[in-house]
Amino acid sequence: MSRLVRSCRALAVAIAAAGLMLSTTQVAGAAQEGPSVPAAIAVPAGHKVFLVGHATGVQSYKCSSASLTWETASTPDAKLVDDKGKLVATHFGGPTWQARDGSTVVGARVEGVAVVGTIPLLLLRAASTAPGPDGNQFVKTTFIQRVKTTGGVGPVGSCAAGETRDVPYTADYYFWKATGSA
Repeated sequence: MSRLVRSCRALAVAIAAAGLMLSTTQVAGAAQEGPSVPAAIAVPAGHKVFLVGHATGVQSYKCSSASLTWETASTPDAKLVDDKGKLVATHFGGPTWQARDGSTVVGARVEGVAVVGTIPLLLLRAASTAPGPDGNQFVKTTFIQRVKTTGGVGPVGSCAAGETRDVPYTADYYFWKATGSA
């Protein structure tokens, strides 16, 4: 084989290796954008994470007056903090998040993934948003993911009419907006 052919082949191998490293870096960068999740709760292309909150709180369950068993639906009450422990939002109601600036987003379930021993992982779409008196952090929210859940599973067995039970839980919430949103 001529020296020129060997040099061309070596150059082609180097270019291919560089392309593979570039595509691996791009994929890794994309994975860091959002959490690694089952396909059922993946956010569609065209969106990016703008806030991550680590939640600690409770899921409140009510006793059904009709059957005297625990309802499967729960109401959250949690504080979300950033990686430094600073409060970024609260989570309450059905399901609502309020940022420190007073802006809100209400989620509607798109899909869930069951996890043994904890509340499910979720993908929610923003059903409504509203600015707050001090800003609009949640106004451009398109999706919310609930991941890394622990606890929060509803009680089992019989209960007394009107009884409620708070079950501690933790989760990470990823808030997404459309790519190109300011």
